[in-house]
Amino acid sequence: MITLVDYKAGNLTSVRRALTHLGIPCQVSAEPEGIRRADKIIFPGVGAAGAAMGVLRERGLDSALKDAFAKGTQILGICIGCQIILDHSEEDNAKCLGLLAGKTIRFSSPAHPLQNPLKIPHMGWNAVTVTQYHPLLAHLRPGDEFYFVHSYYPQPADASQIYATSDYGSEFPVAIGKDNLFAVQFHTEKSAGVGLRVLENFSKW
Repeated sequence: MITLVDYKAGNLTSVRRALTHLGIPCQVSAEPEGIRRADKIIFPGVGAAGAAMGVLRERGLDSALKDAFAKGTQILGICIGCQIILDHSEEDNAKCLGLLAGKTIRFSSPAHPLQNPLKIPHMGWNAVTVTQYHPLLAHLRPGDEFYFVHSYYPQPADASQIYATSDYGSEFPVAIGKDNLFAVQFHTEKSAGVGLRVLENFSKW
C-alpha cells in the first residue's frame, strides 16, 4: 500500500488516478501518524515552496516525513516534492525539509543580450538522460521524454546523488536520491508510459 501525502498539493488526484490505472493500491493521508505508519510514501506536489512548507508544518507532516525517512520507509518525491526535500529553496526563500543537503534554484536567462531568454516556467516535454543506475529508472532509453512544469530545479550538494539530468539552456538535475529516498522533477503522472513505469518501478522497489 502506497500512501500519498496530502498537503493541499495540486497533483494529488492525478497521481492517485495513475496508481489506480496501474492497479497499485494506494491511500491518501493528511495525518502525521498515517505517514509514519506507511509502507511506502509518494510525496507529490504542485505549488510554491513557502506555501507547501507552511502546510507541512501546520499539519505536522514535516516531522512525520523526516521520521519516515530516518526509519527507512521508501519515499518518492514528485515535482515540488523533489524540491523541498532539500535544505532551502530560492522560491519564497523557504527553509525546507533537509532530507538531502542542497538547495532549489531558479532558472536564469542567458546574460548575453543576443541569446534568446528562457521562457519560465519551463513547460513541456524534455528528454531525460540517466547518469547513473537506479531501479526506478531502469527502463529508460536514450531520448525518452518526460513532462515538466517548473521554474526551479533541485541542486543537491553531493553530485553523486544525481541520477538523471535534462537540458533547458543548461544541464540541470531531474532525478536525485539517497538510500530509501528518490525524487524526480518531472511529472510521472503526466508523462505517459515512461512516467507510469517509474511509478510501477517504485511500487516494486
